[in-house]
Amino acid sequence: MNKRTRVVVGLSGGVDSSVAAYLLQKEGYEVIGMFMKNWHDESVTLSNECPWMEDSTDAMLVADKLGIPFQAIDLSAEYKERIVDYMFAEYKAGRTPNPDILCNREIKFDIFLKAAEKLKADFVATGHYCQKDTIQVGGRRIHRLLAGADPNKDQSYFLCQLSQDQLAKALFPIGHLQKSEVRTIAKEQELITAEKKDSQGLCFIGKVKLPTFLQQQLKPKKGDILMIPAEAVIYQQKLAIAGENQPVEMNREELAAQCMPFRYQPAHGEKVGEHQGAHYYTIGQRKGLNVGGTGKPLFVIATDTRQNIIYTGLGEDHPGLLRNGLFVPGEDMHWIREDLKLQTYQHARYLARIRYRQPLSGVTLYMMEDGGYFLFDEPQRGIASGQFVAWYRGNEAIGSGTIY
Repeated sequence: MNKRTRVVVGLSGGVDSSVAAYLLQKEGYEVIGMFMKNWHDESVTLSNECPWMEDSTDAMLVADKLGIPFQAIDLSAEYKERIVDYMFAEYKAGRTPNPDILCNREIKFDIFLKAAEKLKADFVATGHYCQKDTIQVGGRRIHRLLAGADPNKDQSYFLCQLSQDQLAKALFPIGHLQKSEVRTIAKEQELITAEKKDSQGLCFIGKVKLPTFLQQQLKPKKGDILMIPAEAVIYQQKLAIAGENQPVEMNREELAAQCMPFRYQPAHGEKVGEHQGAHYYTIGQRKGLNVGGTGKPLFVIATDTRQNIIYTGLGEDHPGLLRNGLFVPGEDMHWIREDLKLQTYQHARYLARIRYRQPLSGVTLYMMEDGGYFLFDEPQRGIASGQFVAWYRGNEAIGSGTIY
C-alpha cells in the first residue's frame, strides 16, 4: 500500500472513530483527524449528553496520542441549511424525518468530503459499523455497501443514501470488527475514548429536547386527539406472496390499496383529548399524549397537520398500527447499485427495513410508472411518511427511498 495515500478521518470524540484512525495508521495510511462542529445552540441540547466541547477535546487528545495532525471544522451553517431546515419542514408537513441518514449523505460524505479533498485527501473514513468492497461488472468498478460484521451494531441503514461516487471515496476501517473488539483495541492503545459510552441522538449533536427544538419554528397549536375504533379501520389482510420464482402479478390499483397510507376523517373517531400540535407527533408514538382513562394505552396511527388532528388507536394490537406495504415516489427512489435498478413493470424480491436495528423482512418491490411499491410478506408496524426504507440482497444494501 502506497504510504502517500492520505485519509481524513472524521474524529467524533468517540471510541469507534478513534479506533478507525488507529487502524488506518497501522495499515500505513497518512492519517489526518478532523472534528466536525455542526451545532451551536446549546439551549435545546441535553448538556450532560454528548456536549460538543468535550467531544472535540477527546478527538484532539486521540489525535495527539496517535501523533497525527488534527483540526476542527465548523459546518454549523451547512448543517442548519441541509439538516435542521429539512427537519423543521418534514415535521411541519406531518412527516417523520431521519436526520442521521441525511447527515451522512449531505454532511459527512459531501461537505466534509470536499473539505478533506482540499487537504489533498484520497479518502475519508468514519467509525461506522459497515463494510465496502469493489467488484467489476461489465468492465466497470462497482462499490458495494455491506452490513457490518457485528449484527447488533450494523449501521449500513444510515448510509443507504450514498452514491457510487461517495462510496468510492469512503473507508470504514472498523466494519469487520465486533464492538467488543473495538473497545479492546482502544484499551490496548490507551486511547482516552476506550471506556466512553456511545453517543445518542442526532448526528454530531447528541440528545436533543425535541419538543423544545421543534418549537423554535413550529409553534404550539391546540387540536383534537381522536380515537379510531379498530372496526372502523379499513385494513385488508396481507396478500399471499409467492416465492421468488413465482412472482405475484399485480396492477397499480391493487398495489395502491395495499401500499398507500389510509386517510382518516374526523367522522371516523371520538374525541378523547387535546394536543399542542400535530407536527410534534409521529406514527406509533405512545408517550406524550397525556390521555387517561382508556384502559389500554393509546398509540398514534395517523396525523393530519393541515387540520391539526391526531388519530389514535387503543392498544398495541390496533390494526391501524399495521400496514401491508409502502410506496416510494419515483423521484425518491435511490439505487446504490445503479446496475441493478429495476425498470418500469419489473419486480424483484428483497429484504427491507424501515428503521435502524429493525430485523430485515421479506418484501416484493414492484416498479410502476409513478414509483416503487413495496409489499411485505408480513404487515409492518409504524410505517411513517418521511422515513427511509432500505432494501437488501443478503448483507448488501441495494437501494433506499423516502416513504410517501
